[in-house]
Amino acid sequence: MPAVTKISYDDDLRLAHVIADQVDSLTMARFKALDLHVENKSDDSPVSDADRAAEQFIRGQLARARTRDAIVGEEYGSAGNGARRWIIDPIDGTKNFVRGVPVWATLIALADGDEVVMGLVSAPALGKRWWAAKGSGAWTGKSLHAASRLSVSSVDKLGEASFSYASLSGWEERGKLDGFLDLTRACWRTRGYGDFWSYMLVAEGSVDVAAEPELEVYDMAALVPIVIEAGGRFTSLDGASGPWGGNAVATNGPLHDEVLGYLG
Repeated sequence: MPAVTKISYDDDLRLAHVIADQVDSLTMARFKALDLHVENKSDDSPVSDADRAAEQFIRGQLARARTRDAIVGEEYGSAGNGARRWIIDPIDGTKNFVRGVPVWATLIALADGDEVVMGLVSAPALGKRWWAAKGSGAWTGKSLHAASRLSVSSVDKLGEASFSYASLSGWEERGKLDGFLDLTRACWRTRGYGDFWSYMLVAEGSVDVAAEPELEVYDMAALVPIVIEAGGRFTSLDGASGPWGGNAVATNGPLHDEVLGYLG
């Protein structure tokens, strides 16, 4: 029987770190800037000059270093049609960014076909970065050479679980508020950490459940391999794996099916 060749995404991960280092400098220079320009997009969500500049920079770097790969970004859409797609959110948590709240991050992911095989989340205002590549584990630290491995919790009862979410309104708008509230009552603790941070806390083992009722693929792609490589599960509300379902449930694994029973 022929040996199965393992595909390595380590070079892509190193590239993502190099890009993130430079983007962190760009975004931090605009964080709390007095001349920060902010406007509302067609969906009434805010976008700043920092969002646009960060995405343009990432796209430029990828266009030079990965000429055959496609790119999908929040601010400038899709470019290219390669099987490999870089999926980027220049600033996840723009509302926090524009109000001076330090919970925001640059998300960089790589999908090979329909599988997200690499993800990096860099939150410079928090002094935190998380990353993972398929088969290489999930990590947090200052760099590839100064990192600690991530592992989800072993909590297996909702009554002992910590649940993080973003807001109540989205669940109400989608007719799922009752199930959401029932889940909060079943859990030991609930907190609205929100955005990328909820999912990174799941990967760290500090939180056991995170969920949001409506998300775009660029909000989720980088989070998926980090949660999975840390030993957790990441699905849509209907249980489909990955970031393609328009919403998200991430858990440590043992709690996942029970959580879907409340939210799905």
